[in-house]
Amino acid sequence: MRRKLFIDTWGWLVLADRRDPAHRKLRRLYQTFSRQKGLCVTSDYVLDEVITLLFRRAPFLPAKTFSEAIFAAVEAGTMDLESVTTDRFHRAWAFRSRYADKPLISFTDLTSFVIMTDVGITDVLTEDRHFQQVGLGLRCVP
Repeated sequence: MRRKLFIDTWGWLVLADRRDPAHRKLRRLYQTFSRQKGLCVTSDYVLDEVITLLFRRAPFLPAKTFSEAIFAAVEAGTMDLESVTTDRFHRAWAFRSRYADKPLISFTDLTSFVIMTDVGITDVLTEDRHFQQVGLGLRCVP
C-alpha cells in the first residue's frame, strides 16, 4: 500500500516561503517522501486557506506559481485533492460538538480529521497540535 501524508495549511505555507526557518527541512522531507513514491493528500478547504493566506503574504506571481504547482501535481496524479462533500461537512460539524472543550480547532481542521479518517492517513505535515489532541491516532510531521 502506498504511504500517504496529509498536508495541512501550515505545511503548504512553509513550503511556499523560502524565508521560513522550517522551509529547508520541510522541502527535504517533501522531496524524500515524493521520491519514495508516497502520496501527498490535501483538501479543498485546506487549499482555500492556503491560497487566501499566500496571496496576502507573497507577491502575486510567486503566489500564483506556487498555487499552480499544487494544481499540476493533482493533475499529474502525484497528489490527491480530497473534497469536503456534504457528508464530510456534516461529520465535521459533529466533531465540532464532540470537541467542545477545544474551541480553537478550526472548522477546516475538523474537515481534515474526517478526510484523514476516511482515507486512512495518520501522518500530517503540520505544527498544529490539535491533530494530536483529538484522540484519533494522528501524528504531526515533522
